[in-house]
Amino acid sequence: MKRQPILEENRSYTFSNDFKLPYPTRDIVAEFGYQFKFEKLELPYQKIDRLNLDRLQTTFYKKLPHISLNSEATKREFWISPVLLELLDYVEIDIDTEYPLTVSDQLKGNIDYIIQAKTDFIVIEAKNADLDKGFTQLAVELIAIDRYLDTNDARSLYGAMTMGNVWQFGVLDRDEKTISKNIDALLVPADLEALFSVLVGILDPR
Repeated sequence: MKRQPILEENRSYTFSNDFKLPYPTRDIVAEFGYQFKFEKLELPYQKIDRLNLDRLQTTFYKKLPHISLNSEATKREFWISPVLLELLDYVEIDIDTEYPLTVSDQLKGNIDYIIQAKTDFIVIEAKNADLDKGFTQLAVELIAIDRYLDTNDARSLYGAMTMGNVWQFGVLDRDEKTISKNIDALLVPADLEALFSVLVGILDPR
């Protein structure tokens, strides 16, 4: 059965528009010529000998119950920013927020976070609710970056969708034109050590 196009040819779309579309991720990425997989990923993992997250974990457990975390802005400030600031102690990175990117009328908008190291980077999309639609937006952002980058750059592009207390990773294979979403998710603060090991594994492969 031939599927009707989802995106209107003469209409302009931003990344946030993609979040609102009532279609599954696989159909939306197919509009750009990509395939979608939902599977268990073997993410890069870097064991950090000097990792000490006790203070950050204690802060989350003791202080977050006293904060109203009912908006995307507050989750960025109290859930996500402390993680990224702590990450700076373990890997040399630059963090861009609300990064503007325009590739075409259907691939444009602001990306919540781009964390860049010397050789690799992670795109992070923060949402207040709905991991599935949030991942759709992340997938489209990865497609935009794939088309923006030189073809000789990294073969795999990593991204993470987070609601602050839940992190779900994905990867775009540039050769296969496939976006894979990890079936597993990491929880904060319970899985802080695993989260840092994955983030450093992507940003500082050895």
